[in-house]
Amino acid sequence: MTKLGEARSLVWQHGVVSVESLGGMLGPTLFVLPDGRQVAPFQIAPWADEPGGEDVPAILRRLRGEWPCVPFGADADRPAEGNWPGSTAAGAVDPLPHGFSSNNDWQFEAADGGSIALMIAYPSDHPIRGLTRRVTPDPAAAALDFELAIDVRADCVLPIGLHPSFRLPPRPGAMRIEVAPTTAGMTFPGPVDASSIFQQGVMLKPWHDVPLEDGGRLDVSRVPLASATEELVQLLDMPGLASLWNSAEGYRVRLSWNRDHYPSALLWFSNRGRRFAPWNGRHLALGLEPICSAFDLGPQISAADNPISRRGTPTVRQFRAGEQFVTRYRIAVEPAEIL
Repeated sequence: MTKLGEARSLVWQHGVVSVESLGGMLGPTLFVLPDGRQVAPFQIAPWADEPGGEDVPAILRRLRGEWPCVPFGADADRPAEGNWPGSTAAGAVDPLPHGFSSNNDWQFEAADGGSIALMIAYPSDHPIRGLTRRVTPDPAAAALDFELAIDVRADCVLPIGLHPSFRLPPRPGAMRIEVAPTTAGMTFPGPVDASSIFQQGVMLKPWHDVPLEDGGRLDVSRVPLASATEELVQLLDMPGLASLWNSAEGYRVRLSWNRDHYPSALLWFSNRGRRFAPWNGRHLALGLEPICSAFDLGPQISAADNPISRRGTPTVRQFRAGEQFVTRYRIAVEPAEIL
């Protein structure tokens, strides 16, 4: 059996990648650029190796890198409000945040020398039987190719998502989120945290022009933000492409995915806003998360008529018993200008 905290690593010509058993999360990963520079774009939570980690929820214990979420989000006791339906924790198909696989140990499987492979079996009463995951470095580039297979036990309708999260440079605005300026977006329909400053449940076009609760406006295409805050913005009808330009360190991360599988992307601005443990005002990261979901509001709200699905953007995927759903995506790193 895989033990808690076990990891596998793989070295290739263009870097080193590691994957953790808990959550199947991508661990420390180093890319070697053509000019010889080494960059580590993924975030690792600052509390990951601190004493007392056993008291932290499983998904947070070794929070890092990238991992799949099936289902995405979690049901909770949320009353219907405005155009948004409600949900109940009692009706949850999976009570764990971002699903069973995000909070439990995966098992490493045998793979050829060019990949890291893992699998996880879900509880017997879950509509998902299990997941398999393969991480494969591109032998010709500073890039990782991912494959996720979802083995379906029973007919179900679920939100799904991927959870890449990235380390931010300390200087405000030094990383640019590169998404087509015509992309529409929406702010989260409630306060993400006590520190949140965005107006709630507002449609955005362009996506990066966000109205604030104090009456101001903020261009959120450049991060870190100047204010300590925790926010979510859902980008709608995405083409399956996005990039992040770290202008302080001179590299660009490119993400590509199947737009039919993940029609949206969730931007998670974790900008030193959460003051409670284990966050303690020190977590600085950006999630750029391809999703088929209504934010992270869970299966009930995502499957119901909601303001995002109402505009024609799918927020759940229909799964059939016996199906094996396979999705592939890529994360690549390249040199870029330093400012």
